[in-house]
Amino acid sequence: MTTPMPAIQAAADRLHEAATTGKPTAPIRDLLEAGDVAAAYAVQEINTKRALAAGRRLVGRKIGLTSLAVQKQLGVGQPDYGMLFADMARPEALDIALSDVMQPKVEAEIAFVLGRDLDGEQLTVADLFRAIDYAAPAIEIVGSRVANWDIKITDTIADNASSGLYVLGSRPVRLTDFDPRMCGMVMEKAGEPVSVGAGAACLGSPLNATLWLARVMAAAGFPMRAGDTILSGALGPMVAVQPGDVFDVRIEGLGSVRAAFSKE
Repeated sequence: MTTPMPAIQAAADRLHEAATTGKPTAPIRDLLEAGDVAAAYAVQEINTKRALAAGRRLVGRKIGLTSLAVQKQLGVGQPDYGMLFADMARPEALDIALSDVMQPKVEAEIAFVLGRDLDGEQLTVADLFRAIDYAAPAIEIVGSRVANWDIKITDTIADNASSGLYVLGSRPVRLTDFDPRMCGMVMEKAGEPVSVGAGAACLGSPLNATLWLARVMAAAGFPMRAGDTILSGALGPMVAVQPGDVFDVRIEGLGSVRAAFSKE
């Protein structure tokens, strides 16, 4: 890391103020050394500690920028991760207040819930097979504290990987009962397809993305634990949200999930 600590703290403070006031900030990348991903994660960690100190409960992680389509949209070329807190979860089909997310967009994903810890060195896909309790279709509602989504890789990492809210489908499915790589996905708004994709769009397979995350977390000394939820990454392009929108996602073998937004 080459960015000095005062600059890292200043970036964290700006993002925290934006989240608190609901007023987006200018990009924070100018406060960090160019491409300093470690500094961006340090910014994220400061605000994670703030959240935990305020009583928020950590319930998992999200993986971002796993879809080539989404990477093209944002002009980046690598995945990232952020924290999932309990207050980010929303019930299926009940109206979500637009004020709960800044500049919301939606992505269709596969969520995995762990039944065992994923710690230790040299984790493999076989370790994932043993650790994943079940999967569910999910809609991630991403948001950005950076004005106009003017983000580069350091902006989104620092901003908790542009996290917002998420909705899980109501029917958990065992890993043996669907194909995470080959499953097709369609997201519809008002009955019209607005995003299509497949498991293979997520780093070749959502399991690849999840293994990447598990290894990174274990190496950092913060391994994924039993009970954690993992949003494994987008299966297709993200879609902007307008007041009153209702999105239905269907993933082959996993079923469906709906996210509905208030009109105001």
